[in-house]
Amino acid sequence: MVETLNRQRVLNFLDTFYQGDIEGALSRCSDDVELFAPAPIDVLPHMGRHRGKDEVRKMWQTVHARYSDLRHDVRDIIVEGDKVAMDVRAFFKKRSNGRTVQFDIAVFVTLREGRIVRIREILDTFDLVQQVLERDLLTGKPDDA
Repeated sequence: MVETLNRQRVLNFLDTFYQGDIEGALSRCSDDVELFAPAPIDVLPHMGRHRGKDEVRKMWQTVHARYSDLRHDVRDIIVEGDKVAMDVRAFFKKRSNGRTVQFDIAVFVTLREGRIVRIREILDTFDLVQQVLERDLLTGKPDDA
């Protein structure tokens, strides 16, 4: 029963975030929520560690300012008590030029009393940075060359 409820809570949270409703997504989080997504923050300033609703809000505002038409596909989800693990494919359209960035994320969510208290994301940052910069990092050539 708890697993089913937590599964739905996290799926509803993702739907709300990807629809652009930052406050709705935050309402599903605890006040002390922690979000950690390791990545080079000089290229991806919205990544890194964020604690508390204010920091997470600013991070999500940065994401939505840089990208439009955010979509996601939860390819796998596993729930054990208050812990939820997901394999998510995300699609973000860059506002600067309309190009779509596509990447896979392993997302680990911890809930407490029905609210999200921790989100940890693991992704292939090398691939994501190449897509964001639109160049092959090994050769330095533009990705459409």
